[in-house]
Amino acid sequence: MPAAVKSDVDFVLTRVFNAPRTRVWAAWTERAQLARWFGPQGFTIPVCNLDLREGGSFHYCMRGDDGFEMWGKWVFREIFAPERLVWVQSFSDAQGGVAGSPFGGEWPPEILSTTTLTEADGKTTLTVRQSPLNAADAERQAFAGMQASMNKGWGGTFEKLADFLAKR
Repeated sequence: MPAAVKSDVDFVLTRVFNAPRTRVWAAWTERAQLARWFGPQGFTIPVCNLDLREGGSFHYCMRGDDGFEMWGKWVFREIFAPERLVWVQSFSDAQGGVAGSPFGGEWPPEILSTTTLTEADGKTTLTVRQSPLNAADAERQAFAGMQASMNKGWGGTFEKLADFLAKR
């Protein structure tokens, strides 16, 4: 049963990776691997704390080439290895508390995120679906209006993952 409920503002991005599902799963769920590829183009992850269990979290800092930093946090709701991860995502501070968007303006404080992985012929199809969680109308509209930017960010992240998997 899918954890994310379809809404009028869902963000969905799918990519096929030339790697078996177990390898893609490991890249998403093992701290040492995740720290090497996660984040949009031009960003590194200097802080990467991962407690992969239901109720556990992924707390990280993304640092841009220009020195800009932003913190994020995922709190895991469901873990079905190697098929699906469900988490609540938010911007955060260095201590792990929920924080407002570093870009200003309206933004949902929490996003429900579901990543699914399926395998066929040694290749993995990965889909990320995100939806505002308990968001006000203005926050939902801001989320809908930022989907082109989200597509670019996740697209760059998927490029980094593809490069990472190709080198392994």
